[in-house]
Amino acid sequence: MKSISQRFYALCLVLVVFVSGCNKSTEPTPENQYLVSSTLIGEYSKEQLVQRITAGDPTFSAIAPFLQNGIKVYKLVYKTKNTDGQEIQASGALIYPVKTGTSAMISIQHGTIRTDAEAPSYFATSSEANIAGSLFASLGYIIAYPDYIGYGTSNTVPHPYEHRSSLASASLDMIRASKEFVKQQNVGWDERLYIAGYSAGGFATMSLQKKIEEETGSEFNLKASSCGAGAYDKTAFMKYLIGTKTGGTVSSNQLYLWTMLTYDRLYGLNRTLSTYFKEPYLALIQAQKDKASINVSLNTIFTDTFVKGIADGTDTGFLNAVKDNDVYDWKPKTPTRLYHGTADQLVFYFNSQNAVNAMKARGATNVELIPLNGKDHGTAVQDFLLGTYQFFSSIQ
Repeated sequence: MKSISQRFYALCLVLVVFVSGCNKSTEPTPENQYLVSSTLIGEYSKEQLVQRITAGDPTFSAIAPFLQNGIKVYKLVYKTKNTDGQEIQASGALIYPVKTGTSAMISIQHGTIRTDAEAPSYFATSSEANIAGSLFASLGYIIAYPDYIGYGTSNTVPHPYEHRSSLASASLDMIRASKEFVKQQNVGWDERLYIAGYSAGGFATMSLQKKIEEETGSEFNLKASSCGAGAYDKTAFMKYLIGTKTGGTVSSNQLYLWTMLTYDRLYGLNRTLSTYFKEPYLALIQAQKDKASINVSLNTIFTDTFVKGIADGTDTGFLNAVKDNDVYDWKPKTPTRLYHGTADQLVFYFNSQNAVNAMKARGATNVELIPLNGKDHGTAVQDFLLGTYQFFSSIQ
Protein backbone atom coordinates (compact mmCIF):
# COMPACT_ATOMS: atom_id res chain seq x y z
CA MET A 1 0.00 0.00 0.00
CA LYS A 2 1.31 3.41 -0.92
CA SER A 3 1.05 5.92 1.91
CA ILE A 4 -1.38 8.82 1.63
CA SER A 5 1.55 11.24 1.58
CA GLN A 6 3.07 9.41 -1.39
CA ARG A 7 -0.22 9.64 -3.27
CA PHE A 8 -0.39 13.32 -2.43
CA TYR A 9 3.03 13.78 -3.95
CA ALA A 10 1.87 12.14 -7.13
CA LEU A 11 -1.20 14.36 -7.26
CA CYS A 12 0.87 17.48 -6.81
CA LEU A 13 3.12 16.45 -9.67
CA VAL A 14 0.43 16.05 -12.26
CA LEU A 15 -2.79 17.80 -11.35
CA VAL A 16 -1.68 21.41 -11.80
CA VAL A 17 -3.40 21.20 -15.15
CA PHE A 18 -6.61 22.14 -13.30
CA VAL A 19 -5.65 25.81 -13.88
CA SER A 20 -4.84 26.23 -16.94
CA GLY A 21 -7.41 3.86 -28.86
CA CYS A 22 -9.95 1.93 -30.67
CA ASN A 23 -13.55 3.12 -30.79
CA LYS A 24 -16.61 1.10 -29.99
CA SER A 25 -20.09 2.55 -29.77
CA THR A 26 -22.87 1.13 -27.65
CA GLU A 27 -26.47 2.21 -27.71
CA PRO A 28 -28.30 2.83 -24.42
CA THR A 29 -31.06 0.63 -23.12
CA PRO A 30 -34.59 2.03 -23.46
CA GLU A 31 -34.95 2.92 -19.77
CA ASN A 32 -32.20 5.52 -19.92
CA GLN A 33 -33.57 9.01 -19.38
CA TYR A 34 -30.33 10.94 -19.83
CA LEU A 35 -27.71 8.79 -21.55
CA VAL A 36 -27.92 8.97 -25.35
CA SER A 37 -24.78 7.04 -26.31
CA SER A 38 -21.38 5.96 -25.08
CA THR A 39 -18.23 5.59 -27.13
CA LEU A 40 -15.06 3.94 -25.93
CA ILE A 41 -12.22 6.41 -26.33
CA GLY A 42 -9.48 4.19 -25.00
CA GLU A 43 -8.38 1.51 -22.58
CA TYR A 44 -4.99 1.91 -20.98
CA SER A 45 -2.88 -0.32 -18.79
CA LYS A 46 -0.81 1.18 -16.00
CA GLU A 47 2.21 1.13 -18.29
CA GLN A 48 0.32 2.83 -21.13
CA LEU A 49 -0.92 5.47 -18.72
CA VAL A 50 2.63 6.35 -17.80
CA GLN A 51 3.52 6.71 -21.49
CA ARG A 52 0.42 8.76 -22.23
CA ILE A 53 0.72 11.09 -19.26
CA THR A 54 4.43 11.68 -19.81
CA ALA A 55 4.04 12.27 -23.56
CA GLY A 56 4.00 16.01 -23.03
CA ASP A 57 6.47 16.16 -20.12
CA PRO A 58 8.97 13.45 -19.10
CA THR A 59 8.96 14.69 -15.50
CA PHE A 60 5.57 13.06 -15.08
CA SER A 61 7.33 9.69 -15.08
CA ALA A 62 7.63 10.15 -11.32
CA ILE A 63 3.99 9.13 -10.94
CA ALA A 64 4.60 5.61 -12.26
CA PRO A 65 4.96 3.98 -8.81
CA PHE A 66 1.66 5.45 -7.65
CA LEU A 67 -0.64 4.22 -10.40
CA GLN A 68 -2.68 1.27 -9.23
CA ASN A 69 -5.08 0.27 -12.01
CA GLY A 70 -5.54 0.47 -15.71
CA ILE A 71 -8.47 2.60 -16.86
CA LYS A 72 -11.21 2.78 -19.46
CA VAL A 73 -12.35 6.09 -20.92
CA TYR A 74 -15.71 6.70 -22.58
CA LYS A 75 -17.30 9.69 -24.19
CA LEU A 76 -20.87 10.01 -22.97
CA VAL A 77 -23.50 11.95 -24.89
CA TYR A 78 -26.49 12.86 -22.77
CA LYS A 79 -29.62 14.99 -22.62
CA THR A 80 -29.66 18.26 -20.70
CA LYS A 81 -31.20 21.73 -21.00
CA ASN A 82 -29.65 24.66 -22.81
CA THR A 83 -29.78 28.17 -21.35
CA ASP A 84 -33.10 28.78 -23.11
CA GLY A 85 -34.66 25.77 -21.42
CA GLN A 86 -34.71 23.68 -24.58
CA GLU A 87 -33.36 20.13 -24.61
CA ILE A 88 -29.85 19.79 -26.00
CA GLN A 89 -27.31 17.00 -26.19
CA ALA A 90 -24.09 17.56 -24.28
CA SER A 91 -21.08 15.37 -23.60
CA GLY A 92 -18.37 14.50 -21.12
CA ALA A 93 -15.74 11.93 -20.26
CA LEU A 94 -16.41 8.97 -17.98
CA ILE A 95 -13.20 7.39 -16.69
CA TYR A 96 -13.12 4.36 -14.46
CA PRO A 97 -10.55 1.93 -13.05
CA VAL A 98 -10.28 -1.60 -14.38
CA LYS A 99 -10.47 -3.50 -11.13
CA THR A 100 -12.67 -5.72 -9.04
CA GLY A 101 -14.96 -4.40 -6.35
CA THR A 102 -16.72 -1.06 -6.12
CA SER A 103 -15.57 2.54 -6.29
CA ALA A 104 -16.75 5.99 -5.29
CA MET A 105 -17.45 8.59 -7.99
CA ILE A 106 -15.99 12.08 -8.25
CA SER A 107 -17.62 14.61 -10.53
CA ILE A 108 -14.87 17.02 -11.53
CA GLN A 109 -15.96 20.34 -12.99
CA HIS A 110 -13.15 21.57 -15.21
CA GLY A 111 -11.60 25.01 -15.11
CA THR A 112 -11.67 27.61 -17.86
CA ILE A 113 -10.77 26.36 -21.32
CA ARG A 114 -10.54 28.53 -24.42
CA THR A 115 -10.63 25.87 -27.17
CA ASP A 116 -13.00 23.02 -27.88
CA ALA A 117 -10.07 20.60 -28.16
CA GLU A 118 -9.45 20.97 -24.42
CA ALA A 119 -12.86 19.55 -23.50
CA PRO A 120 -12.76 16.39 -21.38
CA SER A 121 -14.59 14.19 -23.89
CA TYR A 122 -11.77 14.54 -26.43
CA PHE A 123 -9.36 13.26 -23.78
CA ALA A 124 -6.43 15.03 -25.43
CA THR A 125 -3.00 14.11 -24.12
CA SER A 126 -2.39 17.53 -22.57
CA SER A 127 -5.90 18.02 -21.21
CA GLU A 128 -6.96 18.25 -17.58
CA ALA A 129 -9.17 15.22 -18.04
CA ASN A 130 -6.33 13.05 -19.34
CA ILE A 131 -3.86 13.88 -16.62
CA ALA A 132 -6.05 14.50 -13.57
CA GLY A 133 -8.77 12.08 -14.61
CA SER A 134 -6.35 9.30 -15.45
CA LEU A 135 -4.56 9.57 -12.14
CA PHE A 136 -7.66 9.69 -9.97
CA ALA A 137 -9.23 6.82 -11.90
CA SER A 138 -6.07 4.74 -11.63
CA LEU A 139 -6.16 5.33 -7.88
CA GLY A 140 -9.61 3.77 -7.81
CA TYR A 141 -12.24 6.45 -8.45
CA ILE A 142 -14.91 6.62 -11.14
CA ILE A 143 -14.58 10.07 -12.70
CA ALA A 144 -17.40 12.02 -14.34
CA TYR A 145 -16.03 14.99 -16.31
CA PRO A 146 -18.69 17.15 -17.99
CA ASP A 147 -17.68 19.23 -21.01
CA TYR A 148 -20.43 21.77 -20.21
CA ILE A 149 -22.63 23.27 -22.90
CA GLY A 150 -20.64 24.80 -25.72
CA TYR A 151 -17.93 22.14 -25.92
CA GLY A 152 -17.77 18.62 -27.30
CA THR A 153 -21.09 17.45 -28.74
CA SER A 154 -22.68 20.87 -28.13
CA ASN A 155 -19.84 22.94 -29.61
CA THR A 156 -22.11 24.65 -32.13
CA VAL A 157 -23.63 26.85 -29.42
CA PRO A 158 -21.81 29.43 -27.28
CA HIS A 159 -20.41 28.32 -23.95
CA PRO A 160 -22.33 30.07 -21.13
CA TYR A 161 -19.23 31.10 -19.21
CA GLU A 162 -19.74 31.53 -15.45
CA HIS A 163 -23.48 30.96 -15.77
CA ARG A 164 -24.62 29.31 -12.56
CA SER A 165 -27.78 27.61 -13.73
CA SER A 166 -26.52 25.92 -16.89
CA LEU A 167 -23.21 24.85 -15.36
CA ALA A 168 -25.13 23.18 -12.54
CA SER A 169 -27.68 21.46 -14.77
CA ALA A 170 -25.14 20.25 -17.34
CA SER A 171 -22.95 18.84 -14.56
CA LEU A 172 -25.89 17.22 -12.75
CA ASP A 173 -27.23 15.61 -15.89
CA MET A 174 -23.74 14.28 -16.67
CA ILE A 175 -23.77 12.55 -13.28
CA ARG A 176 -27.20 11.13 -14.05
CA ALA A 177 -26.01 9.85 -17.41
CA SER A 178 -22.93 8.40 -15.70
CA LYS A 179 -25.20 6.61 -13.23
CA GLU A 180 -27.09 5.03 -16.13
CA PHE A 181 -23.83 4.15 -17.88
CA VAL A 182 -22.18 2.39 -14.94
CA LYS A 183 -25.33 0.35 -14.38
CA GLN A 184 -25.45 -0.60 -18.04
CA GLN A 185 -21.74 -1.52 -18.13
CA ASN A 186 -21.74 -3.25 -14.74
CA VAL A 187 -19.14 -0.84 -13.39
CA GLY A 188 -19.08 -1.13 -9.61
CA TRP A 189 -20.21 2.20 -8.19
CA ASP A 190 -20.83 2.11 -4.43
CA GLU A 191 -23.17 5.15 -4.67
CA ARG A 192 -20.81 7.54 -2.90
CA LEU A 193 -20.49 10.83 -4.77
CA TYR A 194 -17.90 13.57 -4.29
CA ILE A 195 -17.66 16.79 -6.29
CA ALA A 196 -14.70 19.08 -6.87
CA GLY A 197 -13.41 21.86 -9.08
CA TYR A 198 -11.02 24.80 -9.15
CA SER A 199 -11.50 28.35 -10.44
CA ALA A 200 -14.36 28.28 -12.99
CA GLY A 201 -14.67 24.66 -11.89
CA GLY A 202 -14.98 25.80 -8.28
CA PHE A 203 -17.89 28.06 -9.18
CA ALA A 204 -19.47 25.24 -11.21
CA THR A 205 -19.00 22.83 -8.29
CA MET A 206 -20.65 25.17 -5.80
CA SER A 207 -23.51 25.72 -8.26
CA LEU A 208 -23.85 21.96 -8.71
CA GLN A 209 -23.81 21.32 -4.97
CA LYS A 210 -26.59 23.82 -4.35
CA LYS A 211 -28.71 22.24 -7.09
CA ILE A 212 -28.15 18.70 -5.80
CA GLU A 213 -28.98 19.64 -2.22
CA GLU A 214 -32.03 21.75 -3.00
CA GLU A 215 -33.60 19.90 -5.92
CA THR A 216 -32.70 16.20 -6.01
CA GLY A 217 -33.90 14.90 -2.66
CA SER A 218 -32.41 11.48 -1.92
CA GLU A 219 -31.33 10.81 -5.50
CA PHE A 220 -27.60 10.97 -4.63
CA ASN A 221 -25.41 10.08 -1.69
CA LEU A 222 -23.34 13.27 -1.82
CA LYS A 223 -20.52 12.87 0.68
CA ALA A 224 -18.40 16.01 0.30
CA SER A 225 -17.73 19.05 -1.86
CA SER A 226 -14.39 20.76 -2.42
CA CYS A 227 -14.40 24.14 -4.16
CA GLY A 228 -11.26 26.04 -5.05
CA ALA A 229 -10.93 29.74 -5.90
CA GLY A 230 -14.38 30.23 -7.39
CA ALA A 231 -16.16 33.53 -8.04
CA TYR A 232 -19.11 32.75 -5.77
CA ASP A 233 -20.08 36.33 -4.83
CA LYS A 234 -20.59 37.58 -8.36
CA THR A 235 -22.24 40.83 -7.26
CA ALA A 236 -19.38 41.91 -5.01
CA PHE A 237 -16.83 40.71 -7.58
CA MET A 238 -18.38 42.62 -10.47
CA LYS A 239 -18.77 45.81 -8.45
CA TYR A 240 -15.14 45.52 -7.40
CA LEU A 241 -13.94 45.12 -11.00
CA ILE A 242 -16.00 48.08 -12.19
CA GLY A 243 -15.07 50.40 -9.36
CA THR A 244 -11.55 49.43 -8.29
CA LYS A 245 -8.10 49.43 -9.85
CA THR A 246 -6.91 45.94 -10.74
CA GLY A 247 -3.75 44.51 -12.28
CA GLY A 248 -4.57 44.95 -15.96
CA THR A 249 -3.45 41.47 -16.98
CA VAL A 250 -4.68 40.71 -20.51
CA SER A 251 -5.72 37.12 -19.79
CA SER A 252 -7.63 38.14 -16.66
CA ASN A 253 -9.41 40.98 -18.44
CA GLN A 254 -10.46 38.60 -21.21
CA LEU A 255 -12.18 36.35 -18.68
CA TYR A 256 -13.91 39.29 -17.02
CA LEU A 257 -15.12 40.51 -20.41
CA TRP A 258 -16.28 37.01 -21.32
CA THR A 259 -18.43 36.92 -18.19
CA MET A 260 -19.95 40.35 -18.86
CA LEU A 261 -20.74 39.60 -22.49
CA THR A 262 -22.23 36.23 -21.55
CA TYR A 263 -24.61 37.83 -19.06
CA ASP A 264 -25.56 40.57 -21.52
CA ARG A 265 -26.57 37.85 -24.00
CA LEU A 266 -28.18 35.30 -21.71
CA TYR A 267 -30.32 37.79 -19.80
CA GLY A 268 -31.62 39.50 -22.91
CA LEU A 269 -29.94 42.84 -22.26
CA ASN A 270 -28.45 42.83 -25.77
CA ARG A 271 -27.00 46.28 -25.32
CA THR A 272 -24.71 48.00 -27.77
CA LEU A 273 -21.15 47.64 -26.57
CA SER A 274 -20.89 51.42 -26.38
CA THR A 275 -23.25 51.22 -23.40
CA TYR A 276 -20.48 49.56 -21.43
CA PHE A 277 -17.16 50.55 -22.97
CA LYS A 278 -15.46 53.76 -24.07
CA GLU A 279 -12.81 54.34 -26.70
CA PRO A 280 -10.21 53.22 -27.53
CA TYR A 281 -11.28 49.97 -25.83
CA LEU A 282 -14.70 49.95 -27.47
CA ALA A 283 -13.26 49.39 -30.94
CA LEU A 284 -11.06 46.56 -29.68
CA ILE A 285 -13.97 44.79 -27.98
CA GLN A 286 -16.26 45.31 -30.98
CA ALA A 287 -13.65 43.62 -33.17
CA GLN A 288 -12.42 40.87 -30.85
CA LYS A 289 -15.10 40.52 -28.14
CA ASP A 290 -13.69 38.63 -25.14
CA LYS A 291 -10.43 37.98 -26.99
CA ALA A 292 -9.55 41.70 -26.94
CA SER A 293 -6.05 42.42 -25.65
CA ILE A 294 -6.56 45.05 -22.97
CA ASN A 295 -3.66 45.59 -20.59
CA VAL A 296 -5.05 48.33 -18.31
CA SER A 297 -7.10 48.13 -15.14
CA LEU A 298 -10.57 47.01 -16.16
CA ASN A 299 -12.26 49.86 -14.29
CA THR A 300 -10.73 52.38 -16.74
CA ILE A 301 -12.44 51.00 -19.86
CA PHE A 302 -16.08 51.63 -18.86
CA THR A 303 -18.29 54.58 -19.72
CA ASP A 304 -19.06 57.02 -16.91
CA THR A 305 -22.77 56.30 -17.26
CA PHE A 306 -22.28 52.56 -16.79
CA VAL A 307 -20.00 53.05 -13.78
CA LYS A 308 -22.53 55.41 -12.17
CA GLY A 309 -25.39 52.97 -12.76
CA ILE A 310 -23.49 50.23 -10.95
CA ALA A 311 -22.36 52.50 -8.12
CA ASP A 312 -25.79 53.92 -7.34
CA GLY A 313 -27.72 50.73 -8.13
CA THR A 314 -29.83 52.22 -10.93
CA ASP A 315 -28.58 49.80 -13.60
CA THR A 316 -30.96 47.14 -12.37
CA GLY A 317 -30.87 45.12 -15.59
CA PHE A 318 -27.17 44.37 -15.41
CA LEU A 319 -27.09 44.06 -11.62
CA ASN A 320 -29.99 41.59 -11.59
CA ALA A 321 -28.26 39.48 -14.23
CA VAL A 322 -25.12 39.38 -12.10
CA LYS A 323 -27.07 38.65 -8.91
CA ASP A 324 -28.76 35.65 -10.52
CA ASN A 325 -25.29 34.06 -10.61
CA ASP A 326 -24.48 34.57 -6.94
CA VAL A 327 -23.97 31.21 -5.26
CA TYR A 328 -22.49 32.23 -1.90
CA ASP A 329 -25.43 33.05 0.37
CA TRP A 330 -27.09 29.72 1.17
CA LYS A 331 -26.86 26.93 3.76
CA PRO A 332 -25.04 23.77 2.58
CA LYS A 333 -25.82 20.48 4.27
CA THR A 334 -22.95 18.52 2.75
CA PRO A 335 -19.47 18.80 4.30
CA THR A 336 -17.87 21.56 2.26
CA ARG A 337 -14.41 23.07 2.03
CA LEU A 338 -13.45 26.23 0.22
CA TYR A 339 -9.78 26.66 -0.67
CA HIS A 340 -8.46 30.02 -1.82
CA GLY A 341 -5.08 31.70 -2.18
CA THR A 342 -4.95 34.90 -0.15
CA ALA A 343 -2.87 36.58 -2.89
CA ASP A 344 -5.16 35.55 -5.76
CA GLN A 345 -5.25 38.41 -8.27
CA LEU A 346 -7.63 36.74 -10.73
CA VAL A 347 -10.49 35.56 -8.49
CA PHE A 348 -10.12 37.62 -5.35
CA TYR A 349 -10.03 35.96 -1.94
CA PHE A 350 -13.09 37.81 -0.66
CA ASN A 351 -15.27 35.51 -2.82
CA SER A 352 -14.56 32.58 -0.52
CA GLN A 353 -14.52 34.66 2.66
CA ASN A 354 -17.91 36.18 1.84
CA ALA A 355 -19.32 32.75 1.07
CA VAL A 356 -18.22 31.15 4.31
CA ASN A 357 -19.40 34.15 6.34
CA ALA A 358 -22.83 34.06 4.69
CA MET A 359 -23.17 30.29 5.04
CA LYS A 360 -22.26 30.32 8.72
CA ALA A 361 -24.65 33.21 9.30
CA ARG A 362 -27.39 30.94 7.95
CA GLY A 363 -26.43 28.25 10.44
CA ALA A 364 -24.13 26.04 8.37
CA THR A 365 -21.82 24.09 10.66
CA ASN A 366 -19.99 21.92 8.14
CA VAL A 367 -18.38 24.59 5.95
CA GLU A 368 -14.73 25.49 6.30
CA LEU A 369 -12.52 28.03 4.55
CA ILE A 370 -8.92 26.98 4.03
CA PRO A 371 -6.86 30.13 3.33
CA LEU A 372 -3.75 29.36 1.31
CA ASN A 373 -1.52 32.07 2.65
CA GLY A 374 0.52 33.99 0.10
CA LYS A 375 -0.62 31.81 -2.80
CA ASP A 376 -1.98 33.24 -6.03
CA HIS A 377 -4.43 31.67 -8.46
CA GLY A 378 -1.84 29.37 -9.98
CA THR A 379 0.34 28.49 -7.02
CA ALA A 380 -2.66 27.58 -4.84
CA VAL A 381 -3.67 24.67 -7.07
CA GLN A 382 -1.39 22.05 -5.54
CA ASP A 383 -2.52 22.93 -2.02
CA PHE A 384 -6.15 22.72 -3.15
CA LEU A 385 -5.62 19.26 -4.62
CA LEU A 386 -3.66 17.99 -1.65
CA GLY A 387 -6.34 19.24 0.70
CA THR A 388 -9.15 17.86 -1.45
CA TYR A 389 -7.61 14.40 -1.46
CA GLN A 390 -7.23 14.47 2.33
CA PHE A 391 -10.76 15.77 2.72
CA PHE A 392 -12.38 13.14 0.52
CA SER A 393 -10.29 10.36 2.07
CA SER A 394 -11.48 11.38 5.54
CA ILE A 395 -15.18 11.19 4.62
CA GLN A 396 -16.27 7.70 3.68
